[in-house]
Amino acid sequence: MISYRIDVAGARAHLFRVTLRIERPAREQHVSLPAWIPGSYLVREFARHLSGMRARQGQREARVEQLDKASWLVRCEGTAALILDYDVYAFDTSVRAAFLDAGRGFFNATSVCLRIHDREGEPHAISFAGLPRDWQIATAMPRAEGGSGYRAPDYDTLVDHPFELGRFWRGTFTACGVPHEFVVTGAWPGFDGARLLADTRRICEAQIALWHGADAAARDVPFERY
Repeated sequence: MISYRIDVAGARAHLFRVTLRIERPAREQHVSLPAWIPGSYLVREFARHLSGMRARQGQREARVEQLDKASWLVRCEGTAALILDYDVYAFDTSVRAAFLDAGRGFFNATSVCLRIHDREGEPHAISFAGLPRDWQIATAMPRAEGGSGYRAPDYDTLVDHPFELGRFWRGTFTACGVPHEFVVTGAWPGFDGARLLADTRRICEAQIALWHGADAAARDVPFERY
């Protein structure tokens, strides 16, 4: 299991504080951060916002060598878990990168979650720390067993699930037997959530019927939740 803990205690400085745990690391463990995000194929250079990387195995500090602008090599000893701590500056209000302040947070994993070379096919987990009591979490990523954090079967799936954090309106509807959820950040007073859900349900049902037939049911739809 590759696990990331995302701490938002540095929200006023726009800093996500990330702790990455790698069980049974390689003797020379290569890690990197993507330069682009699926669905937006321009070079984004996310690594320019990463700073302060530190590594340890138990009480022993591990040496970190930066190989280029987006990748690092950590020299390990033995099989003890490797812990990497680093900060990510998050002040991009687009949907492509990461944002964090005292009111809300958002990120794609391509901005905050280092890729562990040769371990991409293993399960990856995300948990959170420092969240204000009234903040919620919205993502399509399934919850981990026991409800503590979220889990993806591999790195590619991990980076395909953005996260929204904060206070927001959320509503649900079912289309062809499949649960759908809407999350709206910054909903204004008088926001007509019921109309949004009703209109979107019609659109989703029409799309499902187009691709899977007018009598499509949940078993025909290629996802369990949207």
